[in-house]
Amino acid sequence: MQAPPRAAGTSAPVSPTPRGLWRGGRGFVALGLAVLLVAVVTALVTGASTEGRRLDPADATLTGSKALARLLAARGVRVERVSTVEEVERLDGPDSQLLVYDTWSLSPGDLERLGKTRADRLIIGFSSALPVLAPGITARGSTSLRSREPGCALPAAAGAGSAYLGGLTFDVPGRGALGCYAGPDGPSLVRAFGPLTGPSAVTVAGDGSFMTNQRLAEDGNAALALNLAGTKPVLIWLVPGDTPAAVGSGRATPGELVPAGVIWALVQLVVALLVVALWRGRRLGPVVVERLPVVVRAAETVEGRGRLYRARRARDRASAALRAASASRLTPRLGLPGDATADEIVAAAALKSGQDAVWVRSVMYGPIPADDAGLVALAGHLDTLERQVRES
Repeated sequence: MQAPPRAAGTSAPVSPTPRGLWRGGRGFVALGLAVLLVAVVTALVTGASTEGRRLDPADATLTGSKALARLLAARGVRVERVSTVEEVERLDGPDSQLLVYDTWSLSPGDLERLGKTRADRLIIGFSSALPVLAPGITARGSTSLRSREPGCALPAAAGAGSAYLGGLTFDVPGRGALGCYAGPDGPSLVRAFGPLTGPSAVTVAGDGSFMTNQRLAEDGNAALALNLAGTKPVLIWLVPGDTPAAVGSGRATPGELVPAGVIWALVQLVVALLVVALWRGRRLGPVVVERLPVVVRAAETVEGRGRLYRARRARDRASAALRAASASRLTPRLGLPGDATADEIVAAAALKSGQDAVWVRSVMYGPIPADDAGLVALAGHLDTLERQVRES
């Protein structure tokens, strides 16, 4: 059954469906909250299972080094992850190598004890303990991280080839030392041995990104990491500050107990709420079509505008409107583009209609008629020209 017609002057709402944009958007809000809830749960599960600690041999995240530890174990190197200087001293010996990448939490006394160990040393990144752990090697500057060629005769670097290095650069202390992977400010990998370091060999790298799970498979990063960290049967990997007491002794802060993924989930939730608030705040409602109280025919509109032109003696505007309308109708029939010039329209219209080009130009782009009779004559000439083009 057809709906009854609306009375004149009433409003007819026209809103896009389906189902009123899911009942005013409440369905989309509920769906968004459900997606955010799933994201929070996922972040809780994944955040609780990964530590996200840089260069940690037990960390499987992108910044960790669990992949390198597995490769070293496959080559027969025993990786000992320790967290105290006492454990380092227990495993110390000529058949071991000490890997240090974070010394900020170590006391000066701990550094002195590490400096007296007999194991070779592999120091990653900047450390204020370079004078103690790597005598003779000093920091010089920094350079960008990128794939670099070794450019040295050190077998560990020459055999690996290009690697993702940079970061801190160092001064090569002279005899008994080699610098590799140089940038504008010096090498980012230095190995010193002999009289500078005593019985132990010391290797210093400006950055440890090439040892992370994310970069290990690129270039020669894996080969370089294995060549540097696998020189001795035992690798003592020092992860300072990671003691068992920090987990179960009650000394952990509430922030440390919250997984890192929860923070990002909360940030996403806040952003989503702001977007929904902005969307609802700027929504003006459905489009409304208002019916006019009267219907005006197109012919009456044209006649009314003509009377206005006549009353104001605006023969210039009237002639310009007639010529512009005629040109817009002629260009597609003449096969011309919408931006065709006056010369192109005149030439094509004269050729198509058989009229003289001078007459066509005077009709299309001639002077303004001097009186109403001239304006009526111009309208007749334009109509004749259009008819001849159309019928030719």
